[in-house]
Amino acid sequence: MSDLKSRFDAAVAHSQKLSERPDNATLLKIYGLYKQATLGDVTEKKPGFGDMIGRAKWDAWNGFKGVSSDEAMERYIALIESLS
Repeated sequence: MSDLKSRFDAAVAHSQKLSERPDNATLLKIYGLYKQATLGDVTEKKPGFGDMIGRAKWDAWNGFKGVSSDEAMERYIALIESLS
């Protein structure tokens, strides 16, 4: 396993144990970076207006479109470290 992947996995584990719950905007950024790092660009259709949470998550993920998996992992790690 690469060093980056192991650092990313550690950050994911740590994100579940943060002392304070981040605000919604930060949670969406965490979600978008995680999805971009693990799955790449969003390929799913944007949820309809009735699914506000789904739309917010889709927008957060789509906001990182074109960012490489490695770059998304680096950004995710940095964000989690900044919240610690």
